[in-house]
Amino acid sequence: MQIFVDADACPVVGIVETIAEKYNISTTLLCDTNHILYSDYSEVIVVGAGADAVDYKLISICHKGDVVVSQDYGVAAMALGKGLTRSGGPWL
Repeated sequence: MQIFVDADACPVVGIVETIAEKYNISTTLLCDTNHILYSDYSEVIVVGAGADAVDYKLISICHKGDVVVSQDYGVAAMALGKGLTRSGGPWL
């Protein structure tokens, strides 16, 4: 299991990382080139600033059983379609 965070302007990155580190869960933060993101714990993937580029990258690298944190309904729908665990934003 791995946690993937749609981290563009995500208000809960710190909370996710704290819990992930506590339970030793690998975490990846994804953002576009319009955002500056650093992490001492998580892998950070920066993608081009194209429309929905982060969303499509996130969905392309996650697998069934992973956790996706997003506030985006489109990402939620694609993640659930892949059998991912729901978390965050509109999924609650």
